[in-house]
Amino acid sequence: MPTTHDIVLLAAYNASMNRKLYDAAARLPAHALDAEHGAFFGSLLGTMNHLVAGDTIWLMRFALHPAKLASLASLQGATIPSDLRQRYGDDLPSLRQHRARLDGMIVALAAELRPGHLEATLVYRNSRGIDYRKHFGTLLLHFFNHQTHHRGQASTLLTQAGIDIGVTDLLELIGDVP
Repeated sequence: MPTTHDIVLLAAYNASMNRKLYDAAARLPAHALDAEHGAFFGSLLGTMNHLVAGDTIWLMRFALHPAKLASLASLQGATIPSDLRQRYGDDLPSLRQHRARLDGMIVALAAELRPGHLEATLVYRNSRGIDYRKHFGTLLLHFFNHQTHHRGQASTLLTQAGIDIGVTDLLELIGDVP
């Protein structure tokens, strides 16, 4: 089971990697961002947009947490997007604005979590209307793993375009134990 320390670490890693991803993508011409590459979400911009869509959907589900977490209060009662390809921006600057807002929420959520929050059961409905009851701490692990998975795809697209995103290892953020 993850600890609150683990979630804070993963939130910091997520925000750091997203900044690196967007900084690297900004080095490409605008037409290259939306060029079809045969990736699951088509283009680099499509892949980055999917991350925003997926994170939005999960954060809105997380807003259903029985503790009514203050960091997600702005999402409570909002309509959850039904499409993992819903567009949040047709260009990098507008997509980056959404990304930064979400990363701020994720970091705030991580800071707010207490061990009891992680042990709670989250009840939510997926986009097909199927109800679920899942362990919240484990859902958070899925949430961060999903981001890492698709950032890896985006990193590959950048590498193929000749752009090096830099070090992507979580290990870089794990401090040494005295």
